[in-house]
Amino acid sequence: MHETRARRRGIVPPHMLERLKTHADSGLRRCAETTQALDEGLLAVEPSEAAALPRRAAGLERTLYDANHTQRLPGTPMRGEGDAPVADREVNEGYDDLGATYRFYADVFDRDSIDDAGMPLDGSVHYGRDYMNAFWNGREMVFGDGDGRIFKPFTRSLNVVAHELTHGVTGATIDLVYEGQSGALNESISDVFGAMTEQYANDETAAQASWLIGAELLTEAVQGRALRDMAQPGTAYDDDQLGQDPQPADMAHYVDTRQDNGGVHINSGIPNRAFYLAATALSGHSWVVAGHIWYAALTDSRLARDTDFAGFAAVTTALAEERFDSTTRDAVRKAWQAVGVDV
Repeated sequence: MHETRARRRGIVPPHMLERLKTHADSGLRRCAETTQALDEGLLAVEPSEAAALPRRAAGLERTLYDANHTQRLPGTPMRGEGDAPVADREVNEGYDDLGATYRFYADVFDRDSIDDAGMPLDGSVHYGRDYMNAFWNGREMVFGDGDGRIFKPFTRSLNVVAHELTHGVTGATIDLVYEGQSGALNESISDVFGAMTEQYANDETAAQASWLIGAELLTEAVQGRALRDMAQPGTAYDDDQLGQDPQPADMAHYVDTRQDNGGVHINSGIPNRAFYLAATALSGHSWVVAGHIWYAALTDSRLARDTDFAGFAAVTTALAEERFDSTTRDAVRKAWQAVGVDV
């Protein structure tokens, strides 16, 4: 039913690029078409292939490269682990974001890198020209510079980097099928851990956090706040060129579509809001209770690769009681029920 080799996952949803191709001026259309062609032409490294990559001793190890506006990866080495900052802002931002994501997983979940086996964290900046995306390809993070009119350079947003790296974590654990509800869960898990990484770096509680994904990416010319709003799906942007945020906030508005692998970037708003509701109901820092439940679910034997929203809700609700208590269970259950997923 699904492709045996997954398409590369980028942070910018296909529906945004499609909208720009039909409603933007010729310059932006060209950027969107080029980005879409690159996104559709390359495949992600499979988890089994990633497992065969070289390993080293436990600990953080980063290398940032400059792709020099080409599609040849990784590019020219610019900054290695422990090196001083360089003159290139995007190199330094990518270096910092990779480090912040590593520290979040290490400090909170005792996980040593993406695969929990010391995988080096590499990144390439300045990929292509006017490339409107960033992605994790199974080997490294790759960052476009954006077009400057809609999108800024993609190193600007920590939660976007953590989102993409979390695709690697998911691939190394349950590797959820990237289609339909399991694919939307895959995207949602990346948003959830991306948001928590930023909150951890800023020492924000669930109540203090913005719950916006990619807030730093949109230029001032865009009528919008972010790529997605986990607290209020469907409200992140409403712009003449980008259109209106299509994410549903509950199952009553679930979008049935064949586009985007069955709407994986659209319907992810439903489990996103469930996590937001659970984390805020449990109060304090999101990663302390809700985050541990969601992380435990990734390695729980009750979760299958094709798990749907109801299946994931059942596992997280059960884990809430098993790892914490009935009060936590009730909070998680109510969060899922609030978005129309029965538990």
